[in-house]
Amino acid sequence: MSTKTNILALLEGNRGQSISGEGIAAHLGVSRNAVWKAVNELKKDGYNIEAVTNKGYCLSQDNDILSAQGMLPYLTHKENADQIFVYDTLESTNITAKEMAIAKAKHGTVIIAEHQTSGRGRYNRVFHSPSGHGIYMSLILRPTQLGFSTPTLVTSFAAVCVCEAIEAITNAEPKIKWVNDIFMNGKKICGILTEAVTDFESGSIEWVVVGIGINFSTPLEAFPKDLREIVSSVFPDGRSTATRNQLVAEIVNRMVSPEQKQGEADIMAEYKQRLFMLGKEVLVSQVNETYKATALDVDEIGRLLIQKKSGEVLPLSSGEISIKPIS
Repeated sequence: MSTKTNILALLEGNRGQSISGEGIAAHLGVSRNAVWKAVNELKKDGYNIEAVTNKGYCLSQDNDILSAQGMLPYLTHKENADQIFVYDTLESTNITAKEMAIAKAKHGTVIIAEHQTSGRGRYNRVFHSPSGHGIYMSLILRPTQLGFSTPTLVTSFAAVCVCEAIEAITNAEPKIKWVNDIFMNGKKICGILTEAVTDFESGSIEWVVVGIGINFSTPLEAFPKDLREIVSSVFPDGRSTATRNQLVAEIVNRMVSPEQKQGEADIMAEYKQRLFMLGKEVLVSQVNETYKATALDVDEIGRLLIQKKSGEVLPLSSGEISIKPIS
């Protein structure tokens, strides 16, 4: 790593505390002048670093620039930071992740963008990605390394992991709208888009790319007017008690190398526990019809079981429908 990157890692690991320039230079084996130059470069990048005579350099507690070094203090497995790539702007993190997956990127590779020019959700809907307040990330995962025999469960797994990560840094209790949206206080704060990369010869799923878009502290005025009544953020008032780096690290900890790998049945139990639609009447919109039904349960591969007014019970897969709760 460069001197600049190494110094950022030191400052992030000691956020809010002063580290002497002499100490940094000795630790990294570089000159005091090299430290001074690197700190100035970080300041130009937007980092709020205070230099105090006889104390050294201190990274402000309220600094919230996305970086692998900023995530490092919160990662359970520090080596995961080597597979985290942060960009200022991308067309879409999922597009970049799929390209990297085809190029044989490692399981657990994470792509993050401060801003997306063409973020997309399900059914190719636009996912608004304003800079500075959100988390737009994609993870490259091999289902076999997660221990999943059914790749479709990756979306459910991701939704549970995001909920757990939010719970770890807040007092909130996020809920899941089947199949892939996270809600807080009745409003959407996160969308998840899972896409498969298949092996051309065998036709089998080789990689799964999981795109996660989170409104972290996004002001309502950053969204189009037609969305302002239905969306919110993890910290809607903008006064966050954690950083975006911390939330990303919490997600990576759970999705890439969890301390305890859960079985598929356990994951589905956690998923169902957080669903807010079960037992409620919903409106099901499919290609050729729209009808009312009752959301009953989710089966072992993540399909939603609904009961029509006629009494017929149907399993619905994620690609078929959009559901709006009626009550």
